[in-house]
Amino acid sequence: MNIGGKIKELRIMKGLTQEELADRSELSKGFISQLERNITSPSIATLIDILTCLGTDLKEFFSDSADNQVVFKKTDYFEKEDTDLKNKIEWIIPNAQKNIMEPIMLTLSEGGSTYPDNPHEGEEFGYVLSGSIEIHVGNKLYKAKKGESFYFVPKYKHYITSRQGAKILWVSSPPSF
Repeated sequence: MNIGGKIKELRIMKGLTQEELADRSELSKGFISQLERNITSPSIATLIDILTCLGTDLKEFFSDSADNQVVFKKTDYFEKEDTDLKNKIEWIIPNAQKNIMEPIMLTLSEGGSTYPDNPHEGEEFGYVLSGSIEIHVGNKLYKAKKGESFYFVPKYKHYITSRQGAKILWVSSPPSF
């Protein structure tokens, strides 16, 4: 296997320079250059660090087949329930945090909310599948109900609440959950 070539391919796909990858993985640019040309080999720990910076892991890196799953069933979802905030998040595309956008299904119980999220680069999009919500962006409040969607650039602290309960399809780019 051409480890260096595969690392170079992943780095380019992520839009990183050798220097940027070196900085993120706390290595020298020269080491990354030598690695990509197969002049040197990384230790397992170093390879894991590099792959983490490239949004992958050892299993995926050494896998011969690409992950071509396009349709995901409910059994593929990853769920997290927060009893304090009275919400449940379902990641409807497994491992979506490595993608540019991260679609999730958010269910807010009566009186439920999301954690406030700080300003960040990217976009937030959602579609209300049932119920109604209040979208808090900075000091502004927006309301949306079943069949309505929302979109904003998250320049301010933001979160969602629901007095009656709601189900939302929420897409965040880059992933922030």
